[in-house]
Parts: sequence; structure tokens; C-alpha cells
Amino acid sequence: MNKQLRKAIIAGNWKMNKNRAEAELFINELKPIAADKNCEVVVCVPFTSLATAVEAVGGTNIKVGAQNVHFEASGAFTGEISVAMLKDIGAEYVIIGHSERRQYFGETDETVNKRTKAALAGGLIPIVCVGEHLWERQANITEEVVSRQIKLAFAGIDAADAAKIVIAYEPVWAIGTGLTASNEQAQEACKLIRDRLSGLYGKPVADSITIQYGGSMNAGNAAELLAKEDVDGGLIGGASLKAADFGTIIDAANN
Repeated sequence: MNKQLRKAIIAGNWKMNKNRAEAELFINELKPIAADKNCEVVVCVPFTSLATAVEAVGGTNIKVGAQNVHFEASGAFTGEISVAMLKDIGAEYVIIGHSERRQYFGETDETVNKRTKAALAGGLIPIVCVGEHLWERQANITEEVVSRQIKLAFAGIDAADAAKIVIAYEPVWAIGTGLTASNEQAQEACKLIRDRLSGLYGKPVADSITIQYGGSMNAGNAAELLAKEDVDGGLIGGASLKAADFGTIIDAANN
């Protein structure tokens, strides 16, 4: 990571875990760990725990994010939640296009773009996820897949708004599998993303955008991954559910 050019961000994606009491307990454990760190710390919690999390982080440097958002302001979209609803409850970040949303809930590059635009328009910080499947990496088309996802996610977004977006490179084959991209693979992919952004917006904008690694980063491998020039943080799954493990990753980013 290069903190001279961009913000380091460690975000925990709790997925479908923790009730409100567990969320409050976790955040209370996290507060002293996250205090005075020079990286951004975010917890992306289930919708049911958003209000609890926002209240619990009050007066701290911990931010709260949601795990999904719809692109329409309101309407007949059963089970969805709008940008305004998330802002009203106090969320600041939102994950968009996670591989599990794409796999299980029909998220597409088009809807990722729509959700990203809606989040930006409403004042949320999008964490936009991109990444290839195992068979795509084995077929040596990672560059084509990730480049396409980046171009479509940023379609119609100007440079000023692009600079507000966080990107999470999450190789799908390393999500929840225990597999992790090597340090070199993570750097290569994050550098590829930055190069594509440079082509779209120019190098100064590309250099300002935080690119996280999101494939099974944990307490044991975080320091080496975060030492890479273009890995600016992590979107953490399983390791974000235990305050001690999450804290070790935060410490690695802080250092």
C-alpha cells in the first residue's frame, strides 16, 4: 500500500452472521483495537444490525457499511433497501457486486453499475467487488474478465465520482475456500485494476483510488499482502468475525 497517495481501508464483511447483541459485543471489543490507527476501519453488517452498529461506533473512528443496496429510490422491490434508507440509519459504506450477490442473487455488471451510481448520488461510499472464477484464471483470461468488470462498473461515472469509489479485488476461487491468491497474484491483479483506471481517468485519479484484496485475507497472511504496492487494504470475510483476528489485520495495515 502507498498511504502517501491513498487511504488504507480494512473492511469486515460479516455476511449473514451476528445478531444485534453479538454485533454490539464485537464492536465494543474492536474499539480499543481500532483506536488511533492510521487506516480506515469499516464493519459491513447485516441490515438487522445496522442501527445497533451505528450506535455502538459513536464517537470512535470505526465506520459502518451495508452489504447491498438497490439502485431505485423506492418502489415495489420486495426485500430490497434504498440508499436513502441506509443514509437515514447512519451507514457510510456499502458493498456492491460481491461474488455471492452475483452467484446467488443475479447481480450483473449492469446492476453493479446502477447500484454504484445510486450510492454515489446518495452520498454512500461504494466498495465495488470484481474478480474472476477459478476456471477463468486457469484459462488465462483474468485480465479480460477483470478489465471488463472495471469498465462496466465505472461506465458513465466521471473522474470526481470515480475517485470516491473503493474497489475490492476478490478472486472468486479464494472466497470462503481457504485458498488465497499469492502475494504476487494479488499485486498483479490490483496493479491491473489501477492500470485500467489510469486508462479511463488518468494516473492521478487511479493512484488515489483504494484497491482492497478480498480473497481469504487473514491474520496470518495480511502483513505480506498489504506490503504490496497496489494492495491498499482488505475486504475481510471470515477473519472479520473475531475481534482479535480482525485486529491483527488492522495492525498490519496500520504498520
